[in-house]
Amino acid sequence: MGLTPCQEAHNPLEQYHPVMDLPEAPFTPGPEFFYWLGGRPALDFVNTHRERWRRSIDCLTSASDVVEWLVRSGTLEEPRPAPRGLLAQARELREAIDRSVVAAVAGTAPEPDDVGLVDEWLAYAGARPQLAFDADGMPILGERSAGDSPRRALGLVALDAARMLGTPAERERVRICASDTCSARFFDRSPAGRRRWCSMQGCGNVAKARRHRARAAVPGGIT
Repeated sequence: MGLTPCQEAHNPLEQYHPVMDLPEAPFTPGPEFFYWLGGRPALDFVNTHRERWRRSIDCLTSASDVVEWLVRSGTLEEPRPAPRGLLAQARELREAIDRSVVAAVAGTAPEPDDVGLVDEWLAYAGARPQLAFDADGMPILGERSAGDSPRRALGLVALDAARMLGTPAERERVRICASDTCSARFFDRSPAGRRRWCSMQGCGNVAKARRHRARAAVPGGIT
């Protein structure tokens, strides 16, 4: 079973859900601060935990936030009731993926417990039979859709993480934004594989402006 085109390609939802900078003043985190520049579901999911480098802001504050993220990411077909324990389970899976991402970036082996947890979630991404009704009102045996429940949708996120981390060519494309004031994880789809910023329009331009100001401040530098 494969992911949908929305999940395989660079996440197109970012154009519909612009990334919002986090306020400096106290605020209530939530879905409006979801970050959609990871380039694939597993990394967009990891990026629901923002500012890992500083304030450690978790944008998944409730089970309904998890459901909303799954719908907006395209892994869950439509809003569904959240099963008991979904928030804690989602956070646990997210952090296991992230620790494995950090290990991949460092070129080290991930923790066995983290790999094991991702592997456990793959069971939810598998095919499941469904007895339903056809157009004539007669029972027909088929297969449930991939995103028919929050846990199955999280299974698809785990499957994306497994493909990313378990395939050497993909694992080498996992990145953490090079900006000192960003902790976003992203998948480098550039032809040369040398992308450094989660967003050239955001962190990339900020870094470029800083370099320009630094050169301008040096006597004889570029103005």
